[in-house]
This record gives sequence, structure tokens and C-alpha cells, in this order.
Amino acid sequence: MAGNNLMQLGKRRKMAARPTLPKRRLGRVAAVSALVVMGAMALVGPTGVRAWSESARVLEHRQQQLTELEAEKARIANRVELLDPNNADPDLVGELLRGNLNVAHPDEVVISRED
Repeated sequence: MAGNNLMQLGKRRKMAARPTLPKRRLGRVAAVSALVVMGAMALVGPTGVRAWSESARVLEHRQQQLTELEAEKARIANRVELLDPNNADPDLVGELLRGNLNVAHPDEVVISRED
């Protein structure tokens, strides 16, 4: 009989030590909710996949702008070099004088072009 009493006490202790079902369910719901929130932040958060793809698109656009600006810089640097006061290109100087000052000889034909 003493052995039976010990077995019953052991069972009672096990049952009393386990959390009740609503507490376990609440813990699981909280864990799943936290995972859902973290997953949503990974997709649409400030450093998520959506922001990363937007940053990649902006980077591509800026690289294209940089390429265009570097080409424009090279063109302007070439014109500055051709207008060096010590060794100016006579054709470019004549073109600039005629274009900016509207100076032309009577026997010349002026054909304008857009750069």
C-alpha cells in the first residue's frame, strides 16, 4: 500500500508540474505571432527584400546618370583643351566666333547644327 501511495504522489507531482493547456497554447500563439511579424519585416521592412530591390533599381539609374555625366565631362575637357590660349585650334575658334558673335563674311554660308 505504501508503494501505491508513492506512485499516486508521483503522478500528482507530474500533473501539477505541467502547465495548463491554455498557458501552453498562449506561448505557441505568441511564438507563431513573433515569427509572422519577423517574416513580414524581412519582406517589407526598411531593410527587407522590397527595400533592397528598390535600392538596386535606384543604383542602376544612378550608374546610368554617372556614365552620361562622365561622357559630358570628357567632351567639355576636350573643348577646353582645344581652346588653350597658347595653342588654340583655329577651326574651333572660328566656329565659336561665328556662333557666339554672329560674324560671317558675305560669301560664307552658315549651316547651323545642334550638338
